[in-house]
Amino acid sequence: MNIFTRQTRFLAIASLFFILAANLSLWAKLLEIYPLDKPFSINLLHFSSIALFFALSTVLFLLWVCHGRMGKWVLTTLLLVSSLAAYYMDHYGVVIDVVMINNIFETDVKEIAGLVNASMVLRFLVLGLIPAAIAISYWPASEGRKRELVSRVKLSLWLLLALILSIVIALSNFTGFVKEHKITRLYANPTGWSYSTLSYVSQYARAASLKTVLHESAADTQEVGVHPENELVILVVGETARADRFSLNGYDRPTNPELAKRDVISFKHVSSCGTSTGESVPCMFSSLGREHYTRQKASQYKNALDVLSEEGVQVLWRDNNSDSKGVATRVEYQDFKSPTFNPECDTECRDIGMLSGLDKYIEGHKGKDILIVLHQMGNHGPEYYRRYPQAFEYFKPVCMTGELRSCSQQEINNGYDNAVRYTDYFLANVIDFLKKYDNTHATAMFYVSDHGESLGEKGVYLHAAPYATAPIEQTHVPAVFWAGKHFDYPVSMIKAYEDAPLSHDDLFCALLIAFEMKTKTCAAKDDWLFKNPDVSGTFREKSAP
Repeated sequence: MNIFTRQTRFLAIASLFFILAANLSLWAKLLEIYPLDKPFSINLLHFSSIALFFALSTVLFLLWVCHGRMGKWVLTTLLLVSSLAAYYMDHYGVVIDVVMINNIFETDVKEIAGLVNASMVLRFLVLGLIPAAIAISYWPASEGRKRELVSRVKLSLWLLLALILSIVIALSNFTGFVKEHKITRLYANPTGWSYSTLSYVSQYARAASLKTVLHESAADTQEVGVHPENELVILVVGETARADRFSLNGYDRPTNPELAKRDVISFKHVSSCGTSTGESVPCMFSSLGREHYTRQKASQYKNALDVLSEEGVQVLWRDNNSDSKGVATRVEYQDFKSPTFNPECDTECRDIGMLSGLDKYIEGHKGKDILIVLHQMGNHGPEYYRRYPQAFEYFKPVCMTGELRSCSQQEINNGYDNAVRYTDYFLANVIDFLKKYDNTHATAMFYVSDHGESLGEKGVYLHAAPYATAPIEQTHVPAVFWAGKHFDYPVSMIKAYEDAPLSHDDLFCALLIAFEMKTKTCAAKDDWLFKNPDVSGTFREKSAP
């Protein structure tokens, strides 16, 4: 008896379409792992066994998620989403993991608009909408529940047998593949993004079921410094900036002409906590550190802003990005992504606008220590040319599209570097703003980017790669420090640490120590990150780590 029904035969054809049209990135990754030029016979065997495994898994997946009358709607959804997933994996080298799913849910309309282009629309039409229309129009009627179930069970048994054989023919290689190339499975389409989505939903549901009572972080925190000047600190959280594109760090292009004129320290070896805003921003303000951080766990603990606020520091978060990713939930928050608050808007609202009205804010909080966090739009891609006003188009020609593969490497670099120059201008203005308060406050500015960016190295673009396999371009971030004359930690003292290995893990304690807060949580960093005379009694000479 024929084990196929009309529906299972239709799903087999749909599986072939997915395998051939929606998995180009998967096949490219497998060919990177098993190049067929050397040694040909062994690599061909290994490639074939792994490719067969993914192909059979796709058929098996479709058999059990597409049933009855609802089957055509499930298949339609898979076709539409997979066409988009394939486009972004093929064109930008991204992988659709849990972090990327989280980014998708948190991306605002303007960011989505920046990712839409003619090539994406065409591909969505040809490989998404048209196949989806065919699925809706020609989805076969069921031949009966029993017949359909029997057909699926029999086919699944044959598929499982074939899966086992695909593993056995190259068992030692398959074991190595699973251990060393776990991320590659997420390039499989539609199984990869489906798995990531289910994992995200599961994590979100677990987090939602937890109690909302926050656990303490650095519960023993106490202020130890008594000075006539109140602290006025501006922390700039950068976006998508690479350390190697700052001329302060040795880049051969003049991307930091303004900061070079000011007495700043550029920390040259800073690593990020994550490769996306959604991961890095909550992590850098958490006391957990990257090794112990999960977004779910961090949401259960007070962050650095909470601790400072409870100790009497006036905290303000101004945002020209998507949002604070939950960090500023319990402090004053102002949205500068629209002209309602931001007076510096042309084709989009500019970071420089976040300085507007700060004089009035500071005047309204006399006698208080103040921390102001400015969350930049920075170098957010892929449309780097939008991240700066026309006057800052210093490097030319510029890539004028979000479809980066259609531009030359030089055009991409020019657009990105122009955006870095605008950040340089913005940071210089932050410093100049603080200088006005140098006689009345202990002033300081600290800038650190949330993550870096791939600009086509090894065919990878943008960011949000899994941290374990992320290129250094996505994890090596710039950090710049400036201090006024009354700040406890002068630039001359901090300079010894500009080449020290630092990371986002240091920000929690850096903020507390900057506001003269003592806690056992930061005891290990009192002596070397910032030497506070009120904590250690007197400054002690000590070489950088």
